Amino acid sequence: MIARGDWLVGVDIGAGSLKTMAVRRDGRVGGSASVDIATHTPRAGWSEQHPKDWWDALCATVPRALSEAGIGADAVAAIAFSAGAHTPVLEDASGNVLRPAILWSDQRSADEARELESDHGDEILALGCNRAVPTWTQPQLLWLARHEPDVLARTRRLYVAKDWLRSRLTGTWETDHTEAVGTLLCDGRRARWSERLCAMIGFDPSRLPPIVRPSSVVGEVTRTAASATGFAAGTPVVCGSSDTSVEVYGAGAIAPGEAAVKLATAATVSIVGREPRVHRSVINYPFAVPGLWYTIGATNSCASAHRWLRDRFFMASGGDGAEAFAEMDRLASTVPAGAGGLLFHPYLNGERTPHWDPLLRADFVGMTFRHERGHFVRALYEGIAYSLRDVLEALRGQGLDAGKARIIGGGARSATWRQIVCDVLGIAIEMPRVTDASFGAALIAGVGIGMHASEVDAARASVEIVARHEPDASLRPRYEAMYGIYRDSAAATAGISHRLAAIDRS
Repeated sequence: MIARGDWLVGVDIGAGSLKTMAVRRDGRVGGSASVDIATHTPRAGWSEQHPKDWWDALCATVPRALSEAGIGADAVAAIAFSAGAHTPVLEDASGNVLRPAILWSDQRSADEARELESDHGDEILALGCNRAVPTWTQPQLLWLARHEPDVLARTRRLYVAKDWLRSRLTGTWETDHTEAVGTLLCDGRRARWSERLCAMIGFDPSRLPPIVRPSSVVGEVTRTAASATGFAAGTPVVCGSSDTSVEVYGAGAIAPGEAAVKLATAATVSIVGREPRVHRSVINYPFAVPGLWYTIGATNSCASAHRWLRDRFFMASGGDGAEAFAEMDRLASTVPAGAGGLLFHPYLNGERTPHWDPLLRADFVGMTFRHERGHFVRALYEGIAYSLRDVLEALRGQGLDAGKARIIGGGARSATWRQIVCDVLGIAIEMPRVTDASFGAALIAGVGIGMHASEVDAARASVEIVARHEPDASLRPRYEAMYGIYRDSAAATAGISHRLAAIDRS
C-alpha cells in the first residue's frame, strides 16, 4: 500500500463524543469535527453506548473534518483509531451486535470483581498485570454469563470499541497489546491471550482477536465503507490503541520517567516506564511506544463531574453549554485557593485509585452561608486536583515520580484549572498545542505507513508546548492542609457511602 498524500486522520471514540481529526505530516491540525455520543444508564451504576452511534458519528464527521482541512479524500495517507479502553462489543456468527457496549466506567460487575479478587486475585495480578475491578472486561463478561447467558452463548467475536469501528472500514478483526491487557484476559508480559484468565470466567479464547502492534497496517478502506464515510477506497488503515496511551504519546511524554496528567471524563496520572509496576493500587498498560509501559492511576469523575455541576446548577433552559462553562471558569478564577474552606470529593461514580471502591459517593464538605456559586466551581476544580494527588501518591508508592507532566484532556483548556493542578501536585505542568487522542492516533497512522521512522520521531517532530505552569510556593501550606482534610474526610465518610448505597439498592 502506498501513501497517497501528506495528511493523516485520527478517529477517537470518547466517553461523550466521537472526534475525527485531519493532521498534516508536520503535526499541524488542518480540520476536525465531532459528534456527541449518548451514554445510557438504564440502572444506577450502569454506563452503555450503542456501537451504531459510533458508526453514524464517523460517517458524519469525516466529510466535515476533510472539508475544514481543505483536502479531498485522496490526500489522506492513512487512518488510525483510538477509544476509551477495553469497551467490549460482542457479535454473533452473522456479524450482528448482540447488546450495547459496556463502558469502562460501568460498575455493575462489582460483585463479580470482588469474587474474582477473592478467588484468584494474586494469579490475576501476576498474569494480567492488574487487579480485578469492575472497569475490566473479565468481570463484565462474568456478569453477562450470569445475567445475560444467551448473549455469551451467541457470541462469536469480541471486539473492543475502536477495533469494532475500524473493522467497519476494513472488514478485519484484530486488537493491539494495550487493549488486550485492558480486557484482563491477556498474559500481559507475553502479549498473548491467557487460557487461564479466560477459564476463570468460562470464556472461549477463540472468540478473541489476533494481537498486533498499534502501528500495524491491518487493512484498507473498502468500497462500501468509502461510500458511507467519505474516505477513499484503498486508504491504508492502521490499528491504533486506547485513548490514554495515544494521548500520553501525542502529548510528547515518550521516555521512561516522563508523565502526563489527563483532565477528561476521568482524570488520570500516567508515568512512562520500561516495565509494569504490578500492584493492586495502580494500573499497567503497554505503551504506544514499543518496549515501554505506562503505569496509571485514575479518578473516575473529572469532566463528567464538571458537566454534572454545569447541567444541574449553571444551565438555564435552552442555554448555551459552552457559555455556561466559560462563566463557571471565570467565577472559579475569582475565588482564592482553598475555596473558602469548601471541599469536594468527586466520587459521583465510585472511585478507583487509591480506594478501588465502587460504592463511594461524592459530597461537598464545609458549606456555609458565605459560599457562592464560584466557591463550588473552585472546590470542584480543587477536589479533582486532590484526587489526582491521591493518584500521584499511589504511583510514588511504587517507586515512580515526576518533576513535571504534560497536561491533556478537555479540562486542560482552563488556565485556572491547570494552575490548581500544578499547585496541588507540586510539579511543573506543560500543555501541548494539541491534546486530543485523535491527534495521537493520527501520528500512529503516520508511523504505520512509514511517513515517520518511529513513534519517537513522529512525536518529536509534531508536539509543540504552548503553556507552562510552575507551582506557587506561597500556596503550598494551604493546599497541604486542605489535602490532609480531604483525605481525612474521605476516610470518615466511606462507611456512610456504603450505608447509603445499601439503602439505594433495597
